[in-house]
Amino acid sequence: MKLPIRLSKESREPIYHQIEQQMKGLIAGGNLPAGTILPSIRALAKDLEISVITTRRAYQDLEQTGFIQTLQGKGTFVAEIEHSLKEQVTVSAVYEAIERGIDTGLQYDYSLKEIEELFQSIIVQKRKERLE
Repeated sequence: MKLPIRLSKESREPIYHQIEQQMKGLIAGGNLPAGTILPSIRALAKDLEISVITTRRAYQDLEQTGFIQTLQGKGTFVAEIEHSLKEQVTVSAVYEAIERGIDTGLQYDYSLKEIEELFQSIIVQKRKERLE
């Protein structure tokens, strides 16, 4: 299984954290349901063209937070997580994405009013796209 993870080597965010956040999103969003077998650490490292150590760190963190579990001799699987944790991850991801957008707007000297108008315009556009 190839996971749809995209890494940015230019980002200030460590690679292992990018993997962790994206996998949490895939799990919380239902794209990786409980029981799904995950690629081995070595296989994921090879797919993403990164070190095994970096991948191991992401898997260890995901296991410590209860998103995945490793069964000796069987592999690594998506764990069953509570609805409240899924919701917490989802809200956090959306919040951080919007916050990054606002920060970008402010860096380009947009006023908060201009950012708000742009945000509203995008919402209107997305609603139209969903209705089509």
